[in-house]
Amino acid sequence: MAEQRLKDEEGSKPLPVAIPSASILLISPTNEILLLRRVHHTTSFASAHVFPGGHIDPEDGPLPSQEDVKVHEDGPAYRIGAIRECFEESGILLARDRDTKDAASASSSSSSSSSSSLLLRLDEGERDRGRKAVHDKSIGFKEWVGKQGGVPDTGSLHPFTRWLTPGNLPKRFSTQMYLYFLPLAHPGIPQTLHIPTSDGGVEHTEAQFLPAAEWLDLAKADKIILFPPQFFLLDIVADFLKPLASHGGGDERLGEGALETLQAQRDRLLEFAKTGVPSWGERCISPTPLKKEKVKGKVLIMALDEPGPELEGTDRKGDAERVIWVQFKGKEGTSGFRVGWRRDVDGDGLDSSENREYLDKKMTKRMEETVDESMQRALRGKKENL
Repeated sequence: MAEQRLKDEEGSKPLPVAIPSASILLISPTNEILLLRRVHHTTSFASAHVFPGGHIDPEDGPLPSQEDVKVHEDGPAYRIGAIRECFEESGILLARDRDTKDAASASSSSSSSSSSSLLLRLDEGERDRGRKAVHDKSIGFKEWVGKQGGVPDTGSLHPFTRWLTPGNLPKRFSTQMYLYFLPLAHPGIPQTLHIPTSDGGVEHTEAQFLPAAEWLDLAKADKIILFPPQFFLLDIVADFLKPLASHGGGDERLGEGALETLQAQRDRLLEFAKTGVPSWGERCISPTPLKKEKVKGKVLIMALDEPGPELEGTDRKGDAERVIWVQFKGKEGTSGFRVGWRRDVDGDGLDSSENREYLDKKMTKRMEETVDESMQRALRGKKENL
């Protein structure tokens, strides 16, 4: 792994490079969120449910050097990489028709759905062939989209936090998160454009849209694995994007009243993303240990206000209002999460570097054990199916 000049907290070892990455909270025509289940044999987030996304490739565009703090800022390479990874992993192509007369204005539109209503329409066979060719690097993503008469719809991506892996972990990422709203289910828009599929087991085994609250319930019931960034952002989004009482998802068209409700939910989420200092689009979060408690087992409370070691001394900030509770459930060791308010836990935080070092080590060990447990669980399931 490449290493950069910054040192860890003890100043003894070079800090592992935070790999530039991007992910999308892809929102369906009925305001559900897409998650993909990672294969069990991967070295990152094995068997976990994640947003579509991945590493930024050189073909996506140039990035500043690792010594430049601007490498941790939103930019064209991150946006192209997010859309390319979404296509490779789910088969959903976030590109618009280059020849559409309103395309130019759509690219810069701040509306949650008008620009994505111009998505490029391809038949299933062409999409599948392109998906494979791009993944195999037989052709560059931008080149392939151009040959289909389209351009990646980068203007409809809304930045929604960046996550910088803590410096005590051996594999680190600098991940730009985005919101993207697929068009509401209006007549004339083929919903087959928005049906996710796995990549055949290359990196993922499942791809599914569900309400954000339902994903959280599955995680709390230990039926799926979520990591802190996914859990936290789903928790935030669930307050805005709620399932319609009379609608169970799917491809059917919605009445005007339902469409207005769904659009109002989107508008409120986008307005929320602009609030705060810094705004949610500018926040950079690197979870750090705040304190430990005993609440039906051991609980580690993670603060979210630090932007990460690479950004110390800059004006970048995280979320000073919220924390993530990580619960260790007895001998089985599986962890659960919940999002809480910083004001409810402040006052008895870690005062000594000794305590902070202890919790850093506990967090590292816990995350490594979680990956190992998920891999063993997947292997047991595979054996049972034989």
